[in-house]
Amino acid sequence: MKLVIVESPTKTHTLKRYLGDDYDVVASIGHIRDLAIKGKNGYGVDIENGFIPIYEINKDKKNVVKELKKDAKKAEEVILATDPDREGEAIAWHLASVLNLDIETTKRLEFHEITRDSISHAIENPRTIDMNLVSSQETRRIIDRIIGFDLSKITRRWINSKSAGRVQSVTLRLICDHEKEILDFVPQTYYVISIKTEDGLELDVDSYKGKKIDKIFDKNLADEILANLGNELIVSNTQEKQRITKSKEPFTTSTLQQEAFNKFKFSTKETSLIAQKLYEGVETDDGLVGLITYMRTDSTKLSKSYVERAKNFIIEKYGEKYFSGEKSTKHVQNAQEAHEAIRPTGNHRTPESLKKYLSRKEYQLYKLIYERAQASLMSDKVENVKTITLSSNDVDFKIEKSEVVFKGYSIVLDDEKPNKNYKDLNENSKLQIASKTMNEEQTKPSPRYSEAKVVKLMEEEGIGRPSTYASTIQILLTRGYVTSKKGILYPTEQGMLTSKFLEANFADLVNIGYTASMEKDLDNIQAGSSSRVEMLNDFYSKFVNEIEEFKKEPKFLIQKPEPVKTGEKCPKCGGDLVIRKSRYGEFIACSNFPECRYVQPLQPREKKEIRYVGEKCPKCGGELVYRTGKKGEFIACSNFPKCRFTQSIDEKFQENDKIDTDDKN
Repeated sequence: MKLVIVESPTKTHTLKRYLGDDYDVVASIGHIRDLAIKGKNGYGVDIENGFIPIYEINKDKKNVVKELKKDAKKAEEVILATDPDREGEAIAWHLASVLNLDIETTKRLEFHEITRDSISHAIENPRTIDMNLVSSQETRRIIDRIIGFDLSKITRRWINSKSAGRVQSVTLRLICDHEKEILDFVPQTYYVISIKTEDGLELDVDSYKGKKIDKIFDKNLADEILANLGNELIVSNTQEKQRITKSKEPFTTSTLQQEAFNKFKFSTKETSLIAQKLYEGVETDDGLVGLITYMRTDSTKLSKSYVERAKNFIIEKYGEKYFSGEKSTKHVQNAQEAHEAIRPTGNHRTPESLKKYLSRKEYQLYKLIYERAQASLMSDKVENVKTITLSSNDVDFKIEKSEVVFKGYSIVLDDEKPNKNYKDLNENSKLQIASKTMNEEQTKPSPRYSEAKVVKLMEEEGIGRPSTYASTIQILLTRGYVTSKKGILYPTEQGMLTSKFLEANFADLVNIGYTASMEKDLDNIQAGSSSRVEMLNDFYSKFVNEIEEFKKEPKFLIQKPEPVKTGEKCPKCGGDLVIRKSRYGEFIACSNFPECRYVQPLQPREKKEIRYVGEKCPKCGGELVYRTGKKGEFIACSNFPKCRFTQSIDEKFQENDKIDTDDKN
């Protein structure tokens, strides 16, 4: 019997079905070990001897490792099939190390979709562990441990903020800098001139005396335009042209998260979890089937085999003129294009044919992925567009009518905007103006960032990786640095304070350019063109200097304000009662603490709504939920006290989102 080790328990069932009785498939359930908390500053790294990491098995994985060792001893061969990215490569290496497997000969399977053909191809074409990829992940992990530990100690001591890190702090700065722009925004008054015709056409001014009008800030000019308006409009010009619209590229992790928010208001975390399930497999009449390719990618490429299959499907269903093939793609900063874009594993698995097997949200996301991938290979949409200019003296208005002459990709992915019901107008046609209005309005600041917008900015700036976009935002939410209201992110007072403090004292570390350049250096290690020791030495010397500079002259030190008195006396000792804050909110306490420990709630406690993690308990299969204890928030099984499984938030990020206090890919 051959043993195949994957990361996810869900994936074991799908692979077992394809591999057959000669194989046993088991899961490591993510990482099995991590840097120990020992040595200098608790880094778990021997800095003096070339940044040698000190690893130890995670406490909650000791039983998992014990079982894996038993299974490995019984197997005639052990094959590693962890996820196809940096983090998955590192997990494969850790498994090989712990199970005493030969790095040079142990087979490593790489597949980007869980289908029979893909698994068969991987089995027939195994590779070995890519140590450059492992080295890149290990370097990133060491850097994140050092930054996370030292900066977090400082933020906890000076401003009572729970953590800081390489990517989370830069992402927080993006959000807080934008918030400062919003708060500093000074509104301006502008004037909107509109008309309504007798047949119900409503229009805003487009131009005046041949000059395009956007916003009118000059009241005198607005009065002049209004005075120039007569009582009728005449069609002064018509123009007809053809408009060609290309289809969008297939989804990357970032663009999928953005589109899922824009269309369905899914959070980045929710999109990640749904996509993970679609990738690992959904139960159908044909058994457990992986429906999409690997969902952590920054590539917009599609495999030749998929393009060929899609070509046959499109031509058969719509005709030859609807297929065009892959289009030239643009590259995002620091993109790692070893993977494909996110696409369906089979064109024959249409969204409608799978609807009965999927939840509403799973169906919505699968349909989005399916249609976008197929449309990306289809011909351009062609429209005839007629632009009509209507004039009254020197004031012009414009309307546009469009007619689709060839649907192209839009026969699959309909993105047409409905035409307003304009009647046919030709040159010199006249319309009577029924009313004229001038409204005074105020300019508004740009809107706060949505989770999807932050993901887009992270991708554009080259900070983080596809596997960590959602996790980074989740950390900021968990730490209380931002709140999310219907997917819109608002920095909290503590978040603004943290960002300001880090910018004042560690400007280089929370610099977007520095973080992005570090990602490039990690890519170079992965490519084998850079030395991990050189990068770590360079990073560490600069980091130590910044820490030393802070110790010499800390900036923006926060002095705790005096607690607010309630005006009442303590019933125990007669001292003043004051309002204090804790991680659970405000409460009333005696000012003579710690001599007197009298406390009372500031207001009656409300029953908290249960927050589900969206994953199953690895022990009993129950739903995992967020709980709050003396040491803060943690994850536990909803079947407590029957099942006592618990896990820290950081451990969960490390395993499932491949991050603990920052980016890990």
